[in-house]
Amino acid sequence: MYEERASRLAGAVVWTNTPSASPRAFPVLPDGCMDLLYSEGRLLVAGPDTRAHVPDGPPVTWSGIRFFPGAAPALLGVPAHELRDQRVELADLWPASEVRRLIDRITAAVQPATALESLALERAAPPDPELRRLVTVLAAGRGVAATADELGIGARQLHRRSLVAFGYGPKTLARILRLQRALALALEGVPYADTAARTGYADQAHLAREVREFTGSTLRDLLLNRRQATATPRTGPADPVHRTRSAEPQGRPSARAP
Repeated sequence: MYEERASRLAGAVVWTNTPSASPRAFPVLPDGCMDLLYSEGRLLVAGPDTRAHVPDGPPVTWSGIRFFPGAAPALLGVPAHELRDQRVELADLWPASEVRRLIDRITAAVQPATALESLALERAAPPDPELRRLVTVLAAGRGVAATADELGIGARQLHRRSLVAFGYGPKTLARILRLQRALALALEGVPYADTAARTGYADQAHLAREVREFTGSTLRDLLLNRRQATATPRTGPADPVHRTRSAEPQGRPSARAP
């Protein structure tokens, strides 16, 4: 069973996922976010995805905090593009002795997810208003050039900042945020053609191509998977990004994590 709540850390989501009766693993879709994860004495980082991640391994309980897009690299001290499409042990990024101390602290906690949240609150950098504005503008559907103009920076600087903060350039981030908006509408029952029109796709075929490229699946199959995974759409707190995970986050770590 998956549960989430808005975090005390601005824009973040705290979640817990316990194994369900179904053995099926559902894909985690690109959403512009990064997560700090804990399970059975391990701390890992889920980097920004550019494709669907299908979990493997036995089902176990996972706790996590999902950061607002662009917020995690400042806390981790690692550019997002170095973690793109990866699940990495935190001990590969921070001193092993420090990570062991943190693991002991979280393991001893009654609610590991709350302990993760406290850790993030202690170490998080102050919110970067320019990055948040960038996410807001792109999530509203503006183009990259218009976004750069609105922020008062050049296209190259915008691209460099985006790689560090999000793991990919602003165009890819905009496409991922648009995909998430489309999934949110489709989950509400909006017809596919209307979903495409309302989220800025040229037509329904364009939406279908984007869904296939980022998820490896069709929109119909994604919605079916989501409804099998949970009867209630999961979204983040009230912010410009509607994070509709069509996945069971129990599997966010992949086989790439030792």
